[in-house]
Amino acid sequence: MGKHVVAGAGQVGSQVARLLAEQGHEVVLVSRSGSGPDLPGVRKVAADAADRERMAHLTRGAGTLYNCVNPSYHRWARDWPPLAGSLLAAAETTGAGYVILGNLYVYAAPDRPMREDDPLTPPSVKGAVRVRMWREALAAHAAGRVRVTEVRGSDYFGPGCRDQSHLGDRFVPRLLGGRPVRHLGDPDLPHSWTYVPDVARALVAAAADDRSWGRAWHIPTGEPMTVRRIADRLCALAGVPNPGVKVMPHWLVRTAGAFSPLLGELEELRYQFVRPFVLDSTAFRHTFGLAPTPMDEALAATVAWWRAV
Repeated sequence: MGKHVVAGAGQVGSQVARLLAEQGHEVVLVSRSGSGPDLPGVRKVAADAADRERMAHLTRGAGTLYNCVNPSYHRWARDWPPLAGSLLAAAETTGAGYVILGNLYVYAAPDRPMREDDPLTPPSVKGAVRVRMWREALAAHAAGRVRVTEVRGSDYFGPGCRDQSHLGDRFVPRLLGGRPVRHLGDPDLPHSWTYVPDVARALVAAAADDRSWGRAWHIPTGEPMTVRRIADRLCALAGVPNPGVKVMPHWLVRTAGAFSPLLGELEELRYQFVRPFVLDSTAFRHTFGLAPTPMDEALAATVAWWRAV
């Protein structure tokens, strides 16, 4: 068993730390607040991931450094460059493998299922930030200074997913409480949804297999489903009537964005919800032998989590 460092104690980082601890590893879980699960084998540390010297010190002796940091949407352009630079430097300095949690913002607005070899030509500022991070890390890998991989998923859902999830605070508790959901786009378009426990499993699997290094991978993700279909299944599994899904008019989203930083930042990502947005995870599934959790099982676990909150 070895040492692993997880930067970010949010919805993904906490589950990565939990999974590694269950496997018997020593885990250092780093966040500004020192939060995270209280588990044997997990040492929670309060630190700024943008502090290069501190991160290099914490990563010394680790086999893997996981980048699960998630700055607020409206701070990406400012916060990501120093964070990404610090974590890449920590991996280079210590020799730890560097596993980056990525997303699909790096691709152009899709007209077919997205694959890892698609051109990195995003239509958003946030996508451009992520592309720059990945290219810098990949250049360091090509130069032999570090081993790096990026594991990308679609919109997250599941236990622990709240305000930054489209299937979080504004979705599950409303349906369970008998209130209709208001969706930002077309609720009848196919969309890929990535289950957070599958994200954690994919990150850990990539770190443990040398075949992962030097390229990006898509997290095992189930068949796309429309928002309306997900609402139907979730309510059926929860045993409650489905109050339905309504469309939030675009003008209202834009108006609300003037007062909500989150909604304001979603405007440049609107293309993801007005056309099919589908991820192809064939490569990861075939290479590493991992399959996504069946949707009904994932939704049932999500309902159980929300009812226990």
